[in-house]
Amino acid sequence: MNIFIIILLVFLGLILLLLIVALLIKNDYAVEREIIINKPKHVVFDYLKYLKNQDNFSKWATMDPNMKKTFTGTDANVGFISAWESNQKDVGKGEQEITAITEGERIDYELRFIKPFKSIADVFMTTEAITETDTKVIWGFESSMKYPMNLMLLYLKMEEFIGNDFSTGLTKLKEILEKNSEDRSQKTEVAQ
Repeated sequence: MNIFIIILLVFLGLILLLLIVALLIKNDYAVEREIIINKPKHVVFDYLKYLKNQDNFSKWATMDPNMKKTFTGTDANVGFISAWESNQKDVGKGEQEITAITEGERIDYELRFIKPFKSIADVFMTTEAITETDTKVIWGFESSMKYPMNLMLLYLKMEEFIGNDFSTGLTKLKEILEKNSEDRSQKTEVAQ
């Protein structure tokens, strides 16, 4: 047998093996991160329900200071859309829409990536009162990859990749909300 034919058969065998493996791998994945914020639940939720506020704490919003942002609708209401476009490949183009709000409890979004690849994900943020002054915030993400692209889930550690960005954002959210109360208490002390 010609060496070229052997190499071709091995190559085709590897491709066939990868396609079979992709059939056995799940298509869906989910990521969640949580944090406790030392603020009452209603204060935390009232901040989170405004999608524009994600620009203050989301890691992705800070990746390109020159990204073009557009908004459609009334923020903190179902149907509000925050869209972005960037020349940076790791930021790309897409939009996020508020799809449901359960007042004081949960906000659901549809995240639509357009460039560099098309994809849709369901994202949510929930608030849960731990005490009168402490609130647990959960930020979650659910999506899927179609066959045979789901093979990438073997080496793309979505839990780490997205999860680390969520953790960074939640830490920033905590700083913002807890700092606001510190600033107010310092102003009150000075005024007395």
